[in-house]
Amino acid sequence: MSDDRFPDHRLPDHRRLGRALDLFDTDPLMGAGLPYWLPDGAVVRHALEEYVRDAERRAGYRHVYSPVLGKRELYEISGHWDHYRDDMYPPMRLGAEEVVLRPSLCPHHALIYRSRSRSYRELPLRIAELGGMHRAELSGVLGGLTRVRAIQLNDAHVFCTLEQTVAEACAALRLIARAYADLGIEAVRHRLSLPGEGGKYVADPELWRRATALLREALDESGTDYEEAEGEAAFYGPKIDVQIADPAGRESTLSTVQIDFHQPARFDLHYIGADGARHRPVMVHRSIVGSVERAVAHLVEVHRGAFPAWLAPVQLAVLPVGEEQAEQAAAVVREAVERGLRAEVVGPREGTLGARVRGARLVPYQAVIGAREAAEGLAAVRLRDGRRPGQVPVPELLRRIADRVAARGTALWE
Repeated sequence: MSDDRFPDHRLPDHRRLGRALDLFDTDPLMGAGLPYWLPDGAVVRHALEEYVRDAERRAGYRHVYSPVLGKRELYEISGHWDHYRDDMYPPMRLGAEEVVLRPSLCPHHALIYRSRSRSYRELPLRIAELGGMHRAELSGVLGGLTRVRAIQLNDAHVFCTLEQTVAEACAALRLIARAYADLGIEAVRHRLSLPGEGGKYVADPELWRRATALLREALDESGTDYEEAEGEAAFYGPKIDVQIADPAGRESTLSTVQIDFHQPARFDLHYIGADGARHRPVMVHRSIVGSVERAVAHLVEVHRGAFPAWLAPVQLAVLPVGEEQAEQAAAVVREAVERGLRAEVVGPREGTLGARVRGARLVPYQAVIGAREAAEGLAAVRLRDGRRPGQVPVPELLRRIADRVAARGTALWE
């Protein structure tokens, strides 16, 4: 795609593209690492979040909301205070209590699990949330949407029996693979992240041995090739990291699957088994797209603003050839909006037809309406990839677009 904003000799950078496309920006009065979302960027983010929620609902997850604040004691119990304190904001004193901005959602979900007695019949219990968390990143590492201080995290925790753990980890890997296909992105590798030297990890060799063995089993059972990396584990357990790469080849982690024996013990979680006795559940941490900010940054760079139709800020641009067709174009947009599509008129006042076609080249679908099309209820259809299906009745066009958007894939026309 050739464009003055996107010169071919430059690697796509989400910071430059995001501003050129009016997706997000920053302001020093808000603070470093605290971007705000402009209307088109908010559309992309909302569509991504709804995709994730829908995928999780279909996979048997129940959604919750939990506060972005917690008492310091909560994170002392979870182990974050001992092992993760340098990445947390300082406590705030409220009367006799100290509260902190949460660096993670998992302690909150552990409390939700233990809010009442649980039976083995309820397991696996899958809890999901798109929730805010905060990390005290140093100013030198902040950058666009990839490293921020306020994060919207796609996170979920499965509380299950030991026998269910591998199946749940495999199901999480399938969810991630499906999402990547629908988003049009690729994983460059899967990494089994193990502990390294030093005191940042929970000191429980048996915990690490059992959790690592289960993750290896899940990777093998799912047929996933992987590499092992020491020193990349979470402080409480090993994890599978799904690695992506930016156009310059720099890797980062987008999605994770983790097995945790530590926090169920710290929070004294249990369920009543078929034998009537108390048993400890296993906690599987799972994130389909991880940080929404990082996911959108990667999508911007991969697609250079030409998002899959279901993610695109504007899905249909209606271009009347002249003012005489303005009324028919507006009617098409109204009908498209009624069908749940994001559509707008790009009229003659915005330039010649050729200039408007070029200006809307990132929009997945263009509907040109001239005198004949207006008279016969047709639209001359242009697809972003250069194809021209020809003149199509407006109801059929809108049905086709709605079907492709509902399918949430990358194909534009079938």
